[in-house]
Amino acid sequence: MRLYGVDFTSAPRPRKPITVAAGRFVDGVVSLDRLEGLPDWPAFEAFLARPGPWLGGFDFPFGLPREAVVDLGWPTSWPALVTRCAALGRQAFREALDAYRVTRPVGARYAHRAADLPARSHSPLKLVNPPVGLMFLEGAPRLLTAGVSVPGLHQADPARVAMEAYPGLLARAITRTPYKTDERPKQTPARREARERIVAALEDGAHPLGLPLSMSEPDRAAVIHDASGDLLDAALALVQAAWCLAAGPPLYGLPEGTDPLEGWIATVPARS
Repeated sequence: MRLYGVDFTSAPRPRKPITVAAGRFVDGVVSLDRLEGLPDWPAFEAFLARPGPWLGGFDFPFGLPREAVVDLGWPTSWPALVTRCAALGRQAFREALDAYRVTRPVGARYAHRAADLPARSHSPLKLVNPPVGLMFLEGAPRLLTAGVSVPGLHQADPARVAMEAYPGLLARAITRTPYKTDERPKQTPARREARERIVAALEDGAHPLGLPLSMSEPDRAAVIHDASGDLLDAALALVQAAWCLAAGPPLYGLPEGTDPLEGWIATVPARS
């Protein structure tokens, strides 16, 4: 099965494309075969339409917090929720979340999904720094329209499987040192050293998922040189996708009882 690790952006463009690490998982080793950039939405939609079998780890939230959905009176089935949010469009979606946020207590403005807390990930209601709410709005409807299967949320084409990945979770398990930034003044030697450390750990399988990553020397150099971290995040998501493939269907490692509205982040263990 072809594997993909996808570093997502809510505004793809040639200078900041959606980044894809394509590879395989054979004999316990993850092979990164190709790095590619998707510069616009048609390119991303064409990517989702590629024939299977494939499994991809996508770095954006697939769902919204159930608490917020209920408070807002939005549909509580995943396909209906995604369709409703897509119909709102960016402006109305943003206004709805802005209005909802001010109704919540100070210090708890953002509701979270159950998986966000153990993963230490941002609330999908967040619209800036990073705009993960907009990433949900742009990504989830395209998954639904493309007819891919989203374990725990939506069954469609079993040969094309999308998992919610979170590269930062795996990166933090290797080093807490910041390793990426789009701001040139902050693209320091220390961040490059952190990327080198992460790449070395991935290659050795010296991380919680335990799967070694193999890549060509040119791709290795490109991943380390990319100060934005987009290529490295795609490679991290590829390793997370391989872990899901090893866990196998139907849930690909997601915990039993995953909320069918919120979903779950791949490789995050269930909370006791």
